[in-house]
Amino acid sequence: MIGPFDSLRDYIAALDSKGLLVRIPKMDQDKYEATGFAYQLVKEFGYDLAPAFLIEEIKVNNQWMKGPVLGNIFGGWSSEALMYGIENLGENQKIARQKTSDHLEALYRKLNQWPKIPPIEITSDGCPCKENILLGDDVDVTKFPWLHTNPADAGQYLNAAMIFIEDPDLGRNVAPYRCQIKEKDKIGVNAEIQQNAWNFLMKMKKQGKKVAPIAVVNGVDPITFTLGASKLAQLGEDELDFVGGFRNKAVELVKCETNNILVPANCEIVLEGEVPLDAMEKEGPYGEMYGFMGLEKEQNFFMNIKAITHRDNPWIVNSFAGVTKISPSILQTVVNLIDYKEAIPSLLDIYRPAESTGVLIVSIDKQNSGEGMATGKILAEKDFFGKVIIIVDRDIDVYDKGEIFQALGTRWQPHPAAEIIEETRGMPLDASAPKRFQTSKIIIDATRQFSEEGGPNIWPEISKVMLEKLSPETFDLIEQNWENYFIHWKR
Repeated sequence: MIGPFDSLRDYIAALDSKGLLVRIPKMDQDKYEATGFAYQLVKEFGYDLAPAFLIEEIKVNNQWMKGPVLGNIFGGWSSEALMYGIENLGENQKIARQKTSDHLEALYRKLNQWPKIPPIEITSDGCPCKENILLGDDVDVTKFPWLHTNPADAGQYLNAAMIFIEDPDLGRNVAPYRCQIKEKDKIGVNAEIQQNAWNFLMKMKKQGKKVAPIAVVNGVDPITFTLGASKLAQLGEDELDFVGGFRNKAVELVKCETNNILVPANCEIVLEGEVPLDAMEKEGPYGEMYGFMGLEKEQNFFMNIKAITHRDNPWIVNSFAGVTKISPSILQTVVNLIDYKEAIPSLLDIYRPAESTGVLIVSIDKQNSGEGMATGKILAEKDFFGKVIIIVDRDIDVYDKGEIFQALGTRWQPHPAAEIIEETRGMPLDASAPKRFQTSKIIIDATRQFSEEGGPNIWPEISKVMLEKLSPETFDLIEQNWENYFIHWKR
């Protein structure tokens, strides 16, 4: 089974068939077992390679509930490759990452824009998300195993759900926003200031509307989640148009029971409701993606749930924010590369370590003095997330932390190859920032400095490069005999 996939279940089945899913019969989340497991999983395998996991039964609020509950579903580069239908990966995660990146860039270059296929509306007959319809007194969001991920969180959360909101002028917005469970028929809606959902809601409020109809959708197919979580679609563009283009087929949508919002027919759970536009409530605290506890918010939107529709035995996804990867990353990297290359022609690759939010590592094909620092200054202006911006030469693999540290230790001089920007725009979730949306930044030019930049007159040759140059057969020999070297290793 290969992608693109029509549903979350098809995607998880593919992960399972490729050995990329860990199945766990039971976990006690009242003891935060799933959270502890997620931390240890990342510690053992790393953020970029840890497998997805599925919990078949889980204890929540002193009650054993049938799942499954899913975590880290986008862990591992091979998982992202499968999403897009990329085959013959073997076990080499580096190859999987590169093939996925090449596939996505080729998809863009084919038309010099991202492909679009508009979604289509279908009837509700036989739709998976309409297998169960709960209205009136039957509406109870607490019947499902949403996790209280961290004991310091304000409570249980839908933290991998997509909000669907529509406007006659702005169109449709599909994006992930966390939702705190407040009552059996009420959840928080954490649309931050200037995010697209916030703009939709504030526009409706200015028009004098009292409520905004929305749908909160859990368990969409992986490409829908990826496009919603990315910054590919701009305000006024429909994420689902791009989903259709990436899947090469239209997304099938079905109308909600209590409003006119259209939602994916193959999703797991839909919460339909209304957001009051003249009232707000407290929300949080909540463990953010930086790994710190976010502060309680005094003013936050909320939704009164009017209906719940779901598949039989719906599957729940939990993001484990700040613990595991919360969304695929290769697409956003390619989107940034295409954008940034217009201003930086020598740009080769970029990497944002998931465990180090705010760090941006960039490789360039340096030809001229000052090119590394100039690259850093452009990125400091263009890149919202990058706070520590490290520029390296083309021979450095931005994904290899050993090579990055070696470049820092052997090619970089703090003076003059560093510059601090005292104040610029930044991520509002950065716990180190004294003011929200503001940050300082540092540019580290770890490229080989030319003599006119303050570097040495002559750079010595790299030992490994000389080995490869003077004895080109050596590493082929090592690869051929690799397994044999360990036959007599007593472990």
